Amino acid sequence: MDVTLLGGPGAQRGLGVVAPFDFALDRELWRWTPDDVSLHLTRTPYVPVEVSLDLARRVSEHETLGDAVRTLIAVTPEAVAYACASGSFVGGLAGERAMCEAMTRAGAMPSVTTSGALLEALAELGARRVALVTPYTESVTRALEEYVGQAGVTVTGRAFMGLTRHIWKVPYRSVADMARRAVRRPVDGVGAADALFISCTNLPTYDVIPQLEAELRIPVISANQVTMWAALRRLGTRAVGPYQALLDEGARQWPPALPEEQQEGWT
Repeated sequence: MDVTLLGGPGAQRGLGVVAPFDFALDRELWRWTPDDVSLHLTRTPYVPVEVSLDLARRVSEHETLGDAVRTLIAVTPEAVAYACASGSFVGGLAGERAMCEAMTRAGAMPSVTTSGALLEALAELGARRVALVTPYTESVTRALEEYVGQAGVTVTGRAFMGLTRHIWKVPYRSVADMARRAVRRPVDGVGAADALFISCTNLPTYDVIPQLEAELRIPVISANQVTMWAALRRLGTRAVGPYQALLDEGARQWPPALPEEQQEGWT
C-alpha cells in the first residue's frame, strides 16, 4: 500500500459488496483485492431460512438490494457487487439483469452480481461447455444449470453436496473431490468441459483453484473469484490471484497431467 510523507495510508478506492446475512468469507474476498482498493461490505437482513431456492429469492428482493446499496452510499464506492450466486441466478437471466438495474438505481454506480460475473468470465475464457460443482441441494443446483443454459452454455457434468447450512466449513479436500466427479462424469453423453465453475460465495476456493487447474488442465473459476474479477474490472483494475487462469493468461498454459496417485493425494 502507498504511504504519504506524513506516514498515513495512500488514497483508497472503494468497492461496495452486498452479501447475504450468512456470508462468512469476508477474508477470502480481500485476498483477491489489490492494496489500493477497500471493500465496503454490508449484509442483507436475517431471515430464518436454510439455504434453498426460497432463501435465494428472499435475499435478492429488489427492496432488500436497494436498502443494502443505500447503506454504502456514504462511503462512495465506485461500484457495487452482489456477492451471492444462488440469489442472482434464481430468477434466470432476466432476474439477474433486473437486480443490477435495481442496485444501480439505488446507488447511481455500476453494479454486478455473482451470476452475471460468471457469464462474463466464461466469455472471457471462451468457454461454452462447463462442469458445475455446488454445495447446494439438487433443486438449487438445477436452477444454476437452467441459468447457464439460458445463456447458451452447455453443462457437461455436475456434482453437488446437498448442504443447507454451514457451507463455509467445507474443506478444500471435499471441494476437490466434487470437482473431479463433475469433470469425469459427463451428462447425457455430453463431452469434455471447457471450464469448471465452483458455485456459492460461502464455499472456500481461493487456494484450491490453481491446484485443480494443474490437475484438470482446464480453467477453474469460483463464485467469489468471478465476483471480484468482474467488480474490480469496473474500477479499471485487476483482481489478485496468482496462478489462476481467469486472472493470468500465462496460467492458461496447462502442464502435463499429474499422475493419478498425486491427483488423489493433495488436500
